[in-house]
Amino acid sequence: MEETGTLTIRNELGLHARAAARIVALGDQFRSQLYFIRNNQEVDGASILSILSLACPKGSRLEARIVGDDSKEFMQALTKLFDERFGETS
Repeated sequence: MEETGTLTIRNELGLHARAAARIVALGDQFRSQLYFIRNNQEVDGASILSILSLACPKGSRLEARIVGDDSKEFMQALTKLFDERFGETS
């Protein structure tokens, strides 16, 4: 199975190391593989450095592609993490 969706960076600091680490930690809870796409560049969502290479400030939109048998649940959890600004207050 495969799920895709567009996610928006809502926190003030953008997609920084702590936020990327939260994404990777979330991915560890699922069997599916996560990929992010921005500006025609696809990176592995299981790598903090790969995620950071996308250089996403606040307001950036990126595509998420999740491949695997629990991709739907993973996408729901990932969307929630982005909507909650990675647990940051701003």
